[in-house]
Amino acid sequence: MSELSVSKIEKNPKYRELVRARDALAWTLTVLVLIIYFGFILLVAFAPGFLSQPISANSVIAVGIPVGVGVILASVILTGIYVRRANNTFDPLIHEIIQEASK
Repeated sequence: MSELSVSKIEKNPKYRELVRARDALAWTLTVLVLIIYFGFILLVAFAPGFLSQPISANSVIAVGIPVGVGVILASVILTGIYVRRANNTFDPLIHEIIQEASK
């Protein structure tokens, strides 16, 4: 891209809004993932008895197994949220900004 196009893009209010919205979403999801992961690690470190309990009286599956699966599923869901928002909101806005800059 030429310097003129880059300058036009950076001055576009839609670009500033895009950067703000994308950063806000990225930081929010990052904090959620960190809370989930570190929460699980803290449970492993400080409440191993809780995680090693069976999920029911006759079960051989420990509470830690579904909790661990939940951590993985939460990560997949949060990734899906970002991808959906990127595809439906951010990408069309990026195309608009590029078209406006190329005029």
